[in-house]
Amino acid sequence: MHAFTALLAAAFPLLTYSQTAGVTTRYWDCCKGSCSWPGKAAVSQPVNTCDINNNVLSNFNTASACTGGTAYMCANQSPWAVNDNLSYGFAAVKLAGQTEADWCCSCYQLTFTSGPVAGKQMIVQATNTGADLGNNHFDIAIPGGGVGIYNACTSQCREVLREVSLIKTDGAPPNGWGAQYGGISSRSQCDSFPAALKAGCYWRFDWFQGVDNPNVTFQKVPCPSQLTALTGCTRNYS
Repeated sequence: MHAFTALLAAAFPLLTYSQTAGVTTRYWDCCKGSCSWPGKAAVSQPVNTCDINNNVLSNFNTASACTGGTAYMCANQSPWAVNDNLSYGFAAVKLAGQTEADWCCSCYQLTFTSGPVAGKQMIVQATNTGADLGNNHFDIAIPGGGVGIYNACTSQCREVLREVSLIKTDGAPPNGWGAQYGGISSRSQCDSFPAALKAGCYWRFDWFQGVDNPNVTFQKVPCPSQLTALTGCTRNYS
């Protein structure tokens, strides 16, 4: 049995994880994420991107809408509650001593350690890299969480809302919804969001209890199929 255990450990070194302290923020910029580009890591394919109408694109080299292209973050890469104590979602990530080759499409179990969500857990898949993040930092993708440095939400939602005539305005304002960093401040502001983004926006004020950037401990874990089914991206561990 000891020899067998040793063989398993040697065969699957990436499946041995440890807890590390980290921090969180939130964002939603509608841009193509860094892990959506080819060649970032040993993965089955880059993270899916979508066109302006949330149809998945087949060309992984399509330029980001944040640089004048037509590739956007897919609306279904929003968080959702699995139960009262667990949620799934996606994040931009930066980890100490690692690179995109390590974290792109990897999954991490976050255990919140501060605020009203202390003790709750969330499993996120890394779909992006935060150029402006500190180490061991998870920028959770939450609709209405603030666009940060880049903003494709204004162009995307202006056209989508105009096409379907949902509202009479041009959609997201020039700096996105709410503050550029942090986003909106109340649940009722989610009401005016495009239908595809409302559930993820409400999640922040329901399951996440409107908490502002809670601390976490985290560990790398195998990705749930519910996450990889949306991104199309899995790590190649063999």
